[in-house]
Amino acid sequence: MMRELAELLARLRQAPAALVTVARTAGSVPREVGAWLAVWGDGTVLGTIGGGHLELAAIERARAALAAGPFEPDEQRCALGPSLGQCCGGVVWLRQERVDGADIDALRARLIPPVAPLALFGGGHVGRAIVRLLEDLPFAVRWVDSRDEVFAEPLPLNVQAEHSDPVQAAVADLPAGSAVLVMSFSHAEDLEIVAACLARQRQWGDLRYIGLIGSRTKWARFGHRLAERGFGDDELARVTCPIGLPGIAGKQPAVVALAVVAQLLALGLAPA
Repeated sequence: MMRELAELLARLRQAPAALVTVARTAGSVPREVGAWLAVWGDGTVLGTIGGGHLELAAIERARAALAAGPFEPDEQRCALGPSLGQCCGGVVWLRQERVDGADIDALRARLIPPVAPLALFGGGHVGRAIVRLLEDLPFAVRWVDSRDEVFAEPLPLNVQAEHSDPVQAAVADLPAGSAVLVMSFSHAEDLEIVAACLARQRQWGDLRYIGLIGSRTKWARFGHRLAERGFGDDELARVTCPIGLPGIAGKQPAVVALAVVAQLLALGLAPA
């Protein structure tokens, strides 16, 4: 939803909208609390609260409210049964409110979902593809490279780019609980980043995941070099290499990125 949120905030500088948010839920429902959609008087709709008749009715109600002029916030109870043609069986409470440019800062803080910290080392083709996928997922991405001018612009709302030379120096400042993806332009840099991650794990044990792009052959060589630096088998076992969800074949950057992000989700590294 980050892309939609950025567009919402930009459009609010031009015209007010009706914002519909899932305020409460009970039972089986299509979306979680906090899901939203926005409707403008010109018919533009951003976001989603789950589709189907629930969403259609919410959009129609929002358009009618906008057409009638300024309105006060309200909340509507919607049972997902035969009356809406949806058999989920749960109940959704939808909050409807009018928002405009004066609400931009508050909405930015309120609508960004809970996020998990993730450090991405490497601004190459796969790194860029991963950033594109993470734009709509609940991660706060710290994108690090030792080279200048490698980061794609504009950056998504949830991505912070950082130049670091030496690149491994950035490991010490990562937020506790970070997942780390290592895919720099250089195997030498990759080795130093992984070594810095393992040293941090030895001291603090606060990185949730360390993933290194590459083959089993690459990891065998890295494992030997890291062992020479004093890291034991139990420490090396904390590094995932190759990365990516098994069963997703292909070496194109977009396919590799998809496999990597799918693995992050499968491991539960994103907020529910």
